[in-house]
Amino acid sequence: MTEAAGLVPKRILVTGGTGLVGRAIEKVVADGEGRPDEEWIFVSSRDADLTNAAETKALFEQHKPTHVIHLAAMVGGLFKNIRYNLDFWRRNIHINDNVLHSAYETGVQKVVSCLSTCIFPDKTTYPIDESMIHNGPPHSSNFGYSYAKRMIDIQNRAYFEQHGCRFTAVIPTNVFGPHDNFNIEDGHVLPGLIHKVYLAKQTGSALTIWGTGKPRRQFIYSLDLARLFLWVLREYDEIEPIVLSVGEEEEVSIREAAEAIVEAMDFRGELVFDTTKADGQFKKTASNAKLRHYLPSFQFTPFRQAVKETCAWFSTNYANARK
Repeated sequence: MTEAAGLVPKRILVTGGTGLVGRAIEKVVADGEGRPDEEWIFVSSRDADLTNAAETKALFEQHKPTHVIHLAAMVGGLFKNIRYNLDFWRRNIHINDNVLHSAYETGVQKVVSCLSTCIFPDKTTYPIDESMIHNGPPHSSNFGYSYAKRMIDIQNRAYFEQHGCRFTAVIPTNVFGPHDNFNIEDGHVLPGLIHKVYLAKQTGSALTIWGTGKPRRQFIYSLDLARLFLWVLREYDEIEPIVLSVGEEEEVSIREAAEAIVEAMDFRGELVFDTTKADGQFKKTASNAKLRHYLPSFQFTPFRQAVKETCAWFSTNYANARK
């Protein structure tokens, strides 16, 4: 039917399809954002070990995608990064090289990979934008992950220059939402705090927040990011990456984020800040001017509403949530 209507079918392979962003894309597509000419295939580490070149190539030959959203990565919060910089570097370099090269070898028309604002230089001016990725070393706490992710941008440009491949990347700020990793030790700050508040409420104890609570972050709701991923896949034609983020004025401190969670979960206990724990980067304010140039009227979910929805999902799905 689609071919009769003049539409060329797309087969879209999503690596990391069962993670935070993959699940969000799957939901947004299922809820009506998908198109008749699109077939979506969500795969996880159970389908192939992407650190293995042969398995990656076999996955691509099996599904024959025309388009790829590449989300698969070894990821973790501040303290996991500090402990395993080498592992973050090696695993992500292998994954990214295998995915991009398999995409090239099997004739994929477009790849959209996912980077992160933590790849930006530690010492920089703010706000950071797409032109500043390679202007200096990243923060020492996560240099392995950061350099591995930066290399996607290098490879995208090289594949375009040498082979004409339409490979690009997006740079989201701190993503959160349903299906996140809520592990307190190894997860990112917001899902870790949600889990802590949940437990503190259950036990009637104080809420201990690692660090001073002063660092500032821009948080993007996973379902908003999913809608933007669809736009990038369908409409964005640059090889250069694009920052996907709420505006600079939406930046909140870790303390403010914790207070939003406390309010959403109706926690009545004490808040304690453990200042013996590292804060990580104080801020990494990103400009979304390029995104706004393309999509001036895009509506982001208000932060407190998104936090409330995420807390409700975690409480409902506590038994099965990643933690």
